[in-house]
Amino acid sequence: MNEPATYDTGMITTLPLVHQGKVRDCFAVGDDHLLMVASDRLSAFDVVLPDPIPGKGELLTRMSRFWFDLTKDIVPNHLAEDLDLAAVLGDEALAERLAPRSMLVKRLEPLPLEAIVRGYLIGSGWKDYQATGALCGIPLPEGLRQADRLPEVLFTPSTKAAVGDHDENVSFGHIVSRVGESRANQVRDVSIRLYETAARHAEARGVIIADTKFEFGLDADGVLHVMDEVLTPDSSRYWLASQYAPGTSPPSFDKQIIRDYLETLDWDKTPPGPRVPADLIEHTRQQYETVVHLMEEPA
Repeated sequence: MNEPATYDTGMITTLPLVHQGKVRDCFAVGDDHLLMVASDRLSAFDVVLPDPIPGKGELLTRMSRFWFDLTKDIVPNHLAEDLDLAAVLGDEALAERLAPRSMLVKRLEPLPLEAIVRGYLIGSGWKDYQATGALCGIPLPEGLRQADRLPEVLFTPSTKAAVGDHDENVSFGHIVSRVGESRANQVRDVSIRLYETAARHAEARGVIIADTKFEFGLDADGVLHVMDEVLTPDSSRYWLASQYAPGTSPPSFDKQIIRDYLETLDWDKTPPGPRVPADLIEHTRQQYETVVHLMEEPA
C-alpha cells in the first residue's frame, strides 16, 4: 500500500467547519452542499482514541463510494458528483491530497436515528438475547447460539449520539414517534433492502455481513437519501464465510481486536481514551484494506 497522505482538520482554512464527528469532518460549501472528509481517527465505545489508523479515512471513503454506486438504484445517496474539489477548495495541491478521503455531498436534514440491520446474533444483540430472550424487544426462538443466523433480517434502530455519548437502542415505536409511521416504515424497508443486497454481493465473495448501520437524511423536497458512510468496516461486521461457526464469535474485518484489548483495561469507556499498541493499529489497518479489496473483486 502506498503511504497515505495525512490529514488534520486545520488543513482546510477556506471553508467553515460545521461539524466534527468521531471520524468525519464536515465543511460548508455554500448553503446546499458539504465537504465531508474522513480522518484516520479511531473510535471505540463512542470515544475517539488518541492513536489513528494510517490511511483509514481513504479506505472508508473508497468503500462508501463503492457501495453508494452499487445501491444507487435502491435509494438516492448524498453524493454531489457535479462539484469539483479543487474549485471548492481553491487549492489544486490540497484537493489532490485530500481527494481519496473526501466526498462532496448534498446538505440534507439528518433523521434522528441510526438504522441498524442485523442478520446474525452477535455483539450487543447476543448479550441482549442472553439476558431477555429477545433482540431489542423483538422476541426470538429459544436455543439460539452466538453468531447464529437470525430467522429473518431485523431492523433495530438506535438514537444518534453526540461525540462522547453512547448510542441507545430504541423501539420501532419510538422511531415512529420521531419521524412518523410512513417515514419509519420507509427507513426500515430501505435499510433491510440495502443490507440484503450487500449481503448477497458479499456472500458471492466468501464474506458474511453480520450486521450494519445506515444513516439517512431528507432533501428540500422530502426525498429520503442514504448518507454519511455505507457498509464500511466502521459501520458493519464482516466475517470470512470459511471462518464462520455458530456458537463462536467469528473473527471480523474491523476494529474488534481493539475493542477486545480495551475491555482488558481498567477504563470506564469515557474520554479520554487510552493508547492502543502499534501492532494492533497495524493489524486493524490490514483488516480494513483486505475487506475493501474483497468487496471490489469480481464474483
